[in-house]
Amino acid sequence: MIQKSRKSVDDLLAQSFKELVCQQPIEKITIKQITDRAGVIRPTFYNHFEDKYNLLEWIMIKDIVTPVQPLLSNGMINEAMILIFHNMRKEKDFYMHASKLEGQNSFRGMIERGIQLVLGSMIVDQMGTKKPINRWLTPEHLAEYYSQSITYVLMTWIQGGMEMPPEELAQVYDFIISRSLSDVLEDMWVPLKEK
Repeated sequence: MIQKSRKSVDDLLAQSFKELVCQQPIEKITIKQITDRAGVIRPTFYNHFEDKYNLLEWIMIKDIVTPVQPLLSNGMINEAMILIFHNMRKEKDFYMHASKLEGQNSFRGMIERGIQLVLGSMIVDQMGTKKPINRWLTPEHLAEYYSQSITYVLMTWIQGGMEMPPEELAQVYDFIISRSLSDVLEDMWVPLKEK
């Protein structure tokens, strides 16, 4: 057997898992099913991942979080949001099925942690040596707040069938996040045409 590189084995396991997730609930997928489909032996899986939830988290970081890091580092938040939505939409079936995972290893929690990690890093870089105007405005609090709002938008979009185009969804997110609640309430209504 030809020795597979670590990266290609990770990718083989990820692809196998993605295909299985589209066929059955994650809770019912076994490591044996993943490795059989990937064409590797079971111990190989454990050389790369702790369990199937660790594999799912790796997939989400690779597909969603890592690609947007350069955009966020350059202040291109809207572009990063569009890329996240496009990457998820490319694998719509997988993400729609994966989003149903609840409990201790929930999909929502994994997405939120991944986004929080990248946002926290971006905020720390942006702050540099500056001090926040209020002691509550720590990088941790800000990253948690914004990761929760992004996760909420992502989850409602996924659960709604990903019907809205990524660019439109990014505009909606930008509209909400760049205004206070009172501004949103004032700006979101379109007057009815008079007859």
